Amino acid sequence: MGTIKLKNIRTFSYHGCLDEEGKIGSDYSVDLTVHGDLSLSAETDSLDDTIDYVHLNKIAKEEMAIRSKLLETVAERILVRTLSELDLVKKVKVCVSKINPPIGGDVELVSVCRTKSR
Repeated sequence: MGTIKLKNIRTFSYHGCLDEEGKIGSDYSVDLTVHGDLSLSAETDSLDDTIDYVHLNKIAKEEMAIRSKLLETVAERILVRTLSELDLVKKVKVCVSKINPPIGGDVELVSVCRTKSR
């Protein structure tokens, strides 16, 4: 078993329950951690035998581009796509963070983290 992590995938997206969040957008960060058997790729040195982190990044960015009211919904879409598109992934964890959220206080970010397994 092995782990691949993508940390701080930065996007500018339009999530949130407030109408203005859908109009002006905000900065977001996504952390993605996947677990799977990486032993074959360690031997073959072939991209075809591993979990492609370029593909993981693509999933995160594409799903972040689809507006949602809740970060939980975005996280779920990333989890589902990761497990459906990458057969070697056995477990995936995603954290979606809104940077400088409009919550009436000095808060650096708010995050939602979710995990799914096969």
